[in-house]
Amino acid sequence: MEKKLNFTSQALNQINRIAVGEDRKFFRITVQGGGCSGFKYDFGFDSKANEDDIIFDKTIIDKTSLEIISGSEVDFKKEMIGESFVINNPKAITSCGCGLSFSV
Repeated sequence: MEKKLNFTSQALNQINRIAVGEDRKFFRITVQGGGCSGFKYDFGFDSKANEDDIIFDKTIIDKTSLEIISGSEVDFKKEMIGESFVINNPKAITSCGCGLSFSV
C-alpha cells in the first residue's frame, strides 16, 4: 500500500508560512497514544528529519504515525473559535468532539 498524505492548499500555505528559520525547518505530524478515543494528533516543528521519517516537502512524519494516517487529508481551518490543522482520516472509526482524538 502506498503511504501518502494529501495536503489542501490552505494547509500548504500555512505550513510554508510558519515553517521558517533554523529551528522550524520542518512541520512535524505525529500520532500518539492518548486522548479520549485512543490516539491523538500532535503538531510541532523540527530542525531535522530522523532516520525513520518520511518527508512531504516541508512536513515530516515518522513511519509508525504514517501507517495510521496514510491516505488522510491535512487541512488548515480558520473558524470563529480559532485556527487549527485538521486531519481527515478515512481510517478513523470514531473521533471525539474536539477532532484531535480518534480510534482506528
